[in-house]
Amino acid sequence: MFNGLGMNMGNLSLLSNAETRSISPENFTGEKGKGGMASEGTGSNCGRELGIGWKMSPSIRIKTGETFTLADIKGPGAIQQIWMTPSGNWRFMILRFYWDGQEHPSVECPIGDFFACGWGKFAQLSSLPVCVNPGSALNCYWEMPFKKSCKITISNISEEETGLYYQINYTLTDVPEDAAYFHAQFRRVNPLPYKEVYTILDGVKGKGHYVGTHMCWGVNNSGWWGEGEIKFYMDGDEYPTICGTGTEDYFCGSYNFENKLEKKYQDFSTPYAGMPLVIRPDGLYQSQTRFSLYRWHIADPIRFREDLKITIQALGWRSGHRYLPLQDDIASVAFWYQNLPGSKFPELPEKDCLEII
Repeated sequence: MFNGLGMNMGNLSLLSNAETRSISPENFTGEKGKGGMASEGTGSNCGRELGIGWKMSPSIRIKTGETFTLADIKGPGAIQQIWMTPSGNWRFMILRFYWDGQEHPSVECPIGDFFACGWGKFAQLSSLPVCVNPGSALNCYWEMPFKKSCKITISNISEEETGLYYQINYTLTDVPEDAAYFHAQFRRVNPLPYKEVYTILDGVKGKGHYVGTHMCWGVNNSGWWGEGEIKFYMDGDEYPTICGTGTEDYFCGSYNFENKLEKKYQDFSTPYAGMPLVIRPDGLYQSQTRFSLYRWHIADPIRFREDLKITIQALGWRSGHRYLPLQDDIASVAFWYQNLPGSKFPELPEKDCLEII
């Protein structure tokens, strides 16, 4: 039976008893008929001659050290789309999502990395669940059902006040008993110790399916950097059930992501995979080559019943046609759905270890 969660081209004509709601600085609670009533806010000076209803509260300001509650929703229902435009340092604005009153978050991630824009720079991205549009519009369409409640917060850990425009669109509707909960976890290691593999995800317990990876890869050596294999260990594996053949292969590219006519890395963005950003050295302070990559497992979700661990090797070349374990700057966001309760995440890296330098 159609339950009013996500729609597609095949069911757009079907009616539903679901109720559509939206949270923004013009309607902090998402209540029906309560939008556009603000008399003060970040736009009140501009609209002082026009009054209520004339864009009085289009955004929020978040003080240094402050955690602001973006959404506090009573379910059942589902988040369907999120749009955000942040100012300030995107690594220093931390998103957290809590489902059904859980004490620890199921999503904990810097805002830019959550929207696959992890280097703090704009790069146009066109994919099914995430798109990044001019000038700094961060959008996601991950469906996020909840049975009892949803709480979304953002923390400003920078030393400056920051601004945020946002809209969270959701539905209030029945949620199937077997619906899983959306999770996203950020990690960063800089530099990766010699001969160690990078861990994208570990400690996941429960039943679910893995749906995507975003990575920021900063190269600290010259030469090709993407020979490493990604490995998925599930349900008690000693050796992985899924073992990739190379980094660019996992991200659905080949042969070094090279544009052979122009002799350079080729950025690309597609519905399920892409490398939308290549930061090239400028001959001065921007000294390292850096890449932003994503791979969504929407058509090919990776199912697990008990546990899941994901690693990737950082591997290049040295003399004698031998592999070189690299010591690169690597950050990642793992995206998956699972049942609750989920495991508590490792501590987020401290501020200095989050910083892009």
